[in-house]
Amino acid sequence: MDSSTTEPSPDVIIAGCGPTGATLAAELQLHGVRVLVLEQETEPASFVRIVGLHIRSLELMAMRGLLDRLLAHGRQRPAGGFFAAIPAPAPRDLDSAHAYLLGIPQPVVVRLLEEHAVHLGAQVRHGCAVADFRQDDDGVTVELAGGERLRGRYLVGCDGGRSTVRKLSGVGFPGEPSRTETLMGEMEVAAPPAEIAAKVAELGETHKPFWLRPLGGVYSVVVPAAGVGDRAAPPTLDDFRQQLRAIAGTDFGVHSPRWLSRFGDATRLAERYRTGRVLLAGDAAHIHPPIGGQGLNLGIQDAFNLGWKLAAQIRGWAPEPLLDTYQAERRPVAEAVLDNTRAQMELSSPGPGPEAVRRLLTELMDFDEVNRHLIGKITAIDLRYDFGAGPDLLGRRLRDIDVKQGRLYDRLHRGRGLLLDRTGRLTTGGRPDRVDHLADPTAALDVPAVLVRPDGHVAWVGDDQRDLDDHLARWFGSPLR
Repeated sequence: MDSSTTEPSPDVIIAGCGPTGATLAAELQLHGVRVLVLEQETEPASFVRIVGLHIRSLELMAMRGLLDRLLAHGRQRPAGGFFAAIPAPAPRDLDSAHAYLLGIPQPVVVRLLEEHAVHLGAQVRHGCAVADFRQDDDGVTVELAGGERLRGRYLVGCDGGRSTVRKLSGVGFPGEPSRTETLMGEMEVAAPPAEIAAKVAELGETHKPFWLRPLGGVYSVVVPAAGVGDRAAPPTLDDFRQQLRAIAGTDFGVHSPRWLSRFGDATRLAERYRTGRVLLAGDAAHIHPPIGGQGLNLGIQDAFNLGWKLAAQIRGWAPEPLLDTYQAERRPVAEAVLDNTRAQMELSSPGPGPEAVRRLLTELMDFDEVNRHLIGKITAIDLRYDFGAGPDLLGRRLRDIDVKQGRLYDRLHRGRGLLLDRTGRLTTGGRPDRVDHLADPTAALDVPAVLVRPDGHVAWVGDDQRDLDDHLARWFGSPLR
């Protein structure tokens, strides 16, 4: 697309078409916002890395009618053993219709989310990188690496941990640099499974992080990287063999890798998520070790929180502070994830102290309440935004309950708010363009009515119309004239 053509300028330019950027593009397009996504890479990743979608991300995908497409390409496993890789079973009675982990190739996730965004009308340009930008009162002018200039009303950096958008914004990225590095990959293994399991059990308590786990015909292999190769160069299969022999006395006959990577335990959080008309989401706003598999999920959940708020700002009905609630809500979530990954890395460190604490926590996780609490942290199903005083349900996500003619999440495919009303006498107060109303006395709720935001979090609980009107105005602006 040439910016000199008669095509209208995009409302939002997104840098990066990974899972966060593609999700955000789709969320904006649901509200008729014109989106252009710029992706630096020209081709999909050549390696096939398996990632895990946690419970909350699966629920969000179900809310938009995407879950069945993802399930067709993934493998389900129990929602247990996530915290510091301590082998605890899935807690009993997790409050979700999707209480499992979905292992799925990352390129497939990216492809499906990008296809969804394009189907809704988003434009995606590959081989385009943001080189510079400037913003004014009316919008943002983006300059590409080749010199082309584009104009949008907002710019969102979803361009990863080394985000160009964040750096050009002058936003600080404080935290801790890497202290230790780890090799991680997926490959075939020639040794018998029983031999592998016995050796991992023997060394698992004294060498952290270290594991070989079967994963759909291959093994996930994690081994310390200390003293191996050049940090700036991609790891090789020989690097893995060398470290496996040093720790286990054998390389288990590893061969035919699907992908190989090297990661550190750097932990950083952007000082702010918004600078005028420029925002950050996903790894551009926060990085942490991959332990617990939370990074991709955290970015997707950022996008679901930001999308409808930015769309409301562009469509002209957003209450004044609405867009700023993105940072107010999501930055504390990222802080909590950074803290739990710090704790998990300490539990995975070698030495008598961390090993003693790990043994103690392993015992404590035999209590279902402890196990449930930690899984709730990892999977984000226990997240509660601070919406002020009110019932415990206020600020929490609403699970996928039975409603007349189906399930609740089926009513959220359009990305709008929903008034779920068991009383039959409440109204959305003249906001048919942004809030749907479902009067259903049979809904599986133990409260009279709830106002659900487009991201599935409960914004109001009660049965009083005047109180509801105040909350409708807070989240969904003034009624139509």
